[in-house]
Amino acid sequence: MLQFQPPGFGQKTIQTSLGAIAYYTPIDAPWTPDSASSPIVFLHSFGGGASAYEWSKVYPTFANTHRVIAPDLIGWGSSDHPARNYRVDDYLIAIAEIIQQVSEDPVTLVASSLTGAIAVRLAIERPQLVQSLFLSCPSGFADFGQDAGRRIPLQVIGLPFLDRAIYTVGATTELAVRNFLEQFLFAKRNRITDEMVSAYLESARQPNAEYSALAFLRGDLYFDLSMYLSQLTIPTAIVWGEQAQFTSVDLGRRLAALNPQAVQSFQPIPNAGVLSHLEQPGVIAGLLLQWLQFHTR
Repeated sequence: MLQFQPPGFGQKTIQTSLGAIAYYTPIDAPWTPDSASSPIVFLHSFGGGASAYEWSKVYPTFANTHRVIAPDLIGWGSSDHPARNYRVDDYLIAIAEIIQQVSEDPVTLVASSLTGAIAVRLAIERPQLVQSLFLSCPSGFADFGQDAGRRIPLQVIGLPFLDRAIYTVGATTELAVRNFLEQFLFAKRNRITDEMVSAYLESARQPNAEYSALAFLRGDLYFDLSMYLSQLTIPTAIVWGEQAQFTSVDLGRRLAALNPQAVQSFQPIPNAGVLSHLEQPGVIAGLLLQWLQFHTR
């Protein structure tokens, strides 16, 4: 997935208890990162073809002022794809191990969608690892007891062999990937580029990529974020695409209202879907820059 990274970014690898994790970080011109600068870890969402590419239009903004770490999470992108039944605990463990290996200091976690909800849980369980949170449409996809994410009946997606056939047809062809981005992730289809389609397609075609994607599609990773938010003590900012499907901006407002002491900023993003950071990266980079001015040490 290195071919889809900004110029001057390189790929490095760390070993975790679940397998090798690839991550991207500035290594060459035009970047001159300070190794002592505050670290930011960018976590991509889940769904067929997801990878660190999702944040790649945002994190170059911070490459000269912060240590930028953008991993492909386990089961996605260029990281290992163990054939396993993925659970939330797998990602809580893997993200904690990533942070511990790339930084001696607490990090700013930037995350989206279900991974944003997992970041909240990690910040509750391991607050010493997290300095602040900047989240885009964070949702456990079962918030307030409502199933928001499953688009294919569980009876169908749970059938052996048929689930993999659904994945092959629905996530590993150019037409399917473009349709997925147009119908579910973006508010404006004319913002989708050929590069975006190619990056999602490359990730979706990795060997064993279906295991993590199907765990998400079946709902194996879903949970009720509203049950956790009141425990959060880490300063948090939330941005939310006003045209986000399945997890509406009204859901975001309900979640933010559960803990106004921790959730210090909630900003709807007009004319954007769930991936506002890929659809309108300049806006999100500006808001993250503003957040970091007051929430980094």
